[in-house]
Amino acid sequence: MEKSVEQLTLVKDKIGAAEREANRPEGSTTLVAVSKTFDASHIRPVIEAGQRVFGENRVQEAQGKWPGLKAEFPDIELHLIGPLQSNKAKEAVALFDVIETVDREKIAAELAREIERQGRAPRLYVQVNTGSEPQKAGIEPREAVAFVKRCREVHGLAIEGLMCIPPAEENPGPHFALLEKLAREAGLERLSMGMSGDYELAVAFGATSVRVGSAIFGTR
Repeated sequence: MEKSVEQLTLVKDKIGAAEREANRPEGSTTLVAVSKTFDASHIRPVIEAGQRVFGENRVQEAQGKWPGLKAEFPDIELHLIGPLQSNKAKEAVALFDVIETVDREKIAAELAREIERQGRAPRLYVQVNTGSEPQKAGIEPREAVAFVKRCREVHGLAIEGLMCIPPAEENPGPHFALLEKLAREAGLERLSMGMSGDYELAVAFGATSVRVGSAIFGTR
């Protein structure tokens, strides 16, 4: 058996255990397998093992491998989890089923335009920079609720959740708690949080999806 398939099973088991521990319904957390930097030949065994939700960081890289795989496996759900440049909005709307990194007015406007033009509406999350890190994408926590409101009312976007990437060197728990609180204030039910090192903790804090790459595919 492929190592990645063994790892996938292990991650799913750990998610299930974390759900039970947190008294959450089984299957209430979606696993987004992060396949960035891995090519179709590495991804295929994981698809064949039943995984259907994947995450990519870059529009261009995803365009190189996913159209073929999606044609072959039409039920795949592809998430953009890396920063989106406004000049890539057209390609992103065409390829991705979920865009998790809406974080500024310009992106919201571009996405609204492309959704209107293409008649294709990916599900959208607002990315929150919970650690206020200058080098990281995401809207500031204090602006998040108002930004979600503007996305809906000004741009007509259906935002369904929030996403965060806590600072690498900090305990992620308070960041997950902050995201959950902001989502409640904004009337959102979905939380994309937790990665390979902390996804079990994220489940305890109410993550509805976790983004796991290296724990499945290994490191590049």
